[in-house]
Amino acid sequence: MKTTPSTASTPSRRGLLQLLAGGATLAGGALLFQNLAHSAEEAVVIPPPAKDLPAGNAKVEKAIFAGGCFWGVQGVFQHVQGVQKAVSGYSGGSAATATYSLVSSGRTAHAESVEISYDPAQVSYGALLQIFFSVVHDPTQLNRQGPDTGTQYRSAIFAASPEQEKVARAYVAQLDALKVFKKPIATRIESGPSFFAAEAYHQDFLTENPRHPYIVVNDLPKVAHLKRLFAARYRAEPALVKRAA
Repeated sequence: MKTTPSTASTPSRRGLLQLLAGGATLAGGALLFQNLAHSAEEAVVIPPPAKDLPAGNAKVEKAIFAGGCFWGVQGVFQHVQGVQKAVSGYSGGSAATATYSLVSSGRTAHAESVEISYDPAQVSYGALLQIFFSVVHDPTQLNRQGPDTGTQYRSAIFAASPEQEKVARAYVAQLDALKVFKKPIATRIESGPSFFAAEAYHQDFLTENPRHPYIVVNDLPKVAHLKRLFAARYRAEPALVKRAA
């Protein structure tokens, strides 16, 4: 089961960015964590969804998930076989407020999210959901993930179609019925999705900054969990946004 992260000992992402902006180096910042409790959550072994979407004839489908800081969500899905692109961005609000500075206030209705373009012949929507609930984040936390708090860090699925919404709702009900987690799933399923890509410096952040303290503590373990629990779906070479562009 997932463990409760130590919010008292681990600064938030915003706090770390402010620390580094004040002159600390990434390597120096990492030293702050050597003697602190590890805040990365353990992955949860869960069954696949009983209901899934058929592959169909489409070459590319899209899915939008929000599970806390988008650095880690993007970083995990970039290592999933069949994912062609995973873009960090903002969902749930308007285009006018889809900027990091505004979304970080928690007053825009946006959540930090990731838009995934995937080949349904290689990975199904249900398989993406299984990874989302298992290793990407803790879906029982309400309006927070790890050291980050606020509605912008909520757990949410932005369904791109009625079919996606049905599969997502059925899977949440399935996992709750099986009591896979110690608490009920808090993930919101929001229809009528919107997505606005985040600023360029947020894209591929995990790959470009593997020594960033926040990444080391919170996100690299998630990629390791993906490799361990979903070995057949893991790809060593990430599907990078900037490389695709």
